[in-house]
Amino acid sequence: MTEDTPRFGIPEALARRMSMPEQHEYLRAKLTRRRVLAGSAAGAAAAGTGLLATGPAAASPASGASVRPNLGPTLVTAAATAAVDGSLVAPFGRHLAFGADPRTRMRISWQVPFAVSRPYVRVGTRPWELGARVEAEVRALHTPSLSRKLPAVDQYYLHVGLDGLRPGTTYYYGVGHDGFDPASPERLSTLGSFRTAPAAPETFVFTAFGDQGVSYHALANDQLILGQNPAFHLHAGDICYADSTGQGKESDTYDARVWDQFLAQTESVAARVPWMVTTGNHDMEAWYSPNGYGGQAARWSLPDNGPDPDRAPGIYSFTYGNVGVVALDANDVSYEIPANRGYTEGRQTAWLDRRLGELRARPEIDFVVVFFHHCAYSTSTHASDGGVRDAWLPLFTEHQVDLVINGHNHVYERTDAIKGGEVGRPVPIGGTTDPTRDGIVYVTAGGAGKDLYGFGLGVQDSYEGHVHDHEHIVTYHWTKLRLPDPDTVEWSRVRYTGFSFLAVEAVAGASPVLKVSALAESGERIDHFEVKRS
Repeated sequence: MTEDTPRFGIPEALARRMSMPEQHEYLRAKLTRRRVLAGSAAGAAAAGTGLLATGPAAASPASGASVRPNLGPTLVTAAATAAVDGSLVAPFGRHLAFGADPRTRMRISWQVPFAVSRPYVRVGTRPWELGARVEAEVRALHTPSLSRKLPAVDQYYLHVGLDGLRPGTTYYYGVGHDGFDPASPERLSTLGSFRTAPAAPETFVFTAFGDQGVSYHALANDQLILGQNPAFHLHAGDICYADSTGQGKESDTYDARVWDQFLAQTESVAARVPWMVTTGNHDMEAWYSPNGYGGQAARWSLPDNGPDPDRAPGIYSFTYGNVGVVALDANDVSYEIPANRGYTEGRQTAWLDRRLGELRARPEIDFVVVFFHHCAYSTSTHASDGGVRDAWLPLFTEHQVDLVINGHNHVYERTDAIKGGEVGRPVPIGGTTDPTRDGIVYVTAGGAGKDLYGFGLGVQDSYEGHVHDHEHIVTYHWTKLRLPDPDTVEWSRVRYTGFSFLAVEAVAGASPVLKVSALAESGERIDHFEVKRS
């Protein structure tokens, strides 16, 4: 190939001088521009419930959509012309997410296979007494044919933001449109439900994993999670693998239809359990601007309290009971996969410092949990990301974060308590640790359903009932020059190369504790430990 040969539509010599966003803009300028229907989603009050309908947290301004086609979701008026008879179109892929305050705010999202007229949600405290129609916002997403093997795809994602909910209350909801009324007797089986966070801290369970994709194992994990009756679920990135390459480049292979499969697969859980996601390297879908996150903004409505919710939808925080949760985008600091490194220009790290300080200052918050994709500490295939360590570990230490959850490596691995990069205190299976004294435990929970990884030559799995401790393990971490720097470490305490997820019971009251367990796809417990603060 000569330097002037086009590479995926961009001359090779030019591509080498362009950043990822610049390559995206160049490609979009060459492709046929489609129509853009800009509008605003009107709010409506739901009669008898005290609810206030608002625009979803991650919505992009309609004025932006009108002048930047295909830079992200196109905002379409709710009365857009339907392509087919609405009675023949069934909504699917329902998923919930908290607003910034889980006691009073919930976001309901779903998908339809064709454009429909006047989509809406009905909500009530009894399934047979749903309120008036609350108009939905439509985010229409167009993906062109980016290769000869893939067709162009149009997808329609619908969102309603509900504010003014009552804490600790179960609500029932149905999603519909003209021709499909969820309150009609023949549609009652399509109703979902959710429960808002309590007004005061109570004991609850949440679950977590990363690297799910679409597979039998992913579906099996979902059903086991549902059995835990969690208050919410944390998904630490690499959500569905529509982008199978994961480098965040314009040349990545990308099939938007995988999202349809994923959201249908996940609906049995996410329609009743808030599904709180953040972004992994496979979620940088390069066609969509800004920074490959336009697809994320179309499909998810997440809390809008991060440093830049329009450009970085995977950075936010919320509190539930006595736990503060912080979601981060490690693509911003990764040394291993640098496509989006530095895109927030330091704003994310500055926001993290402020947010951790705010959470620690609140007397009702006993524990702080942080989750993101790339591993701070792991010995599996991708090992540890030095960019994460350099940017965030000093802040985790300063603010005494209680638990860090990652994905990226498709295994389960759990560290001892780490302090200053070394073992602050061994935490065997069944052990207890105090972050104010011992350091922080880091969990890699990347066995959600995608093809599994392994550990190094001669390194055995070590989990509950099958303990094989190693005095040390030879591994590496990624440097700023994108080179693997060898490490010999002693902090790898638990290792499991099977499908699994994390379940955490947050006990409130006079003796608060985080009871952390890891469960295999079989339901067998493979690890457990406790976090208590002095």
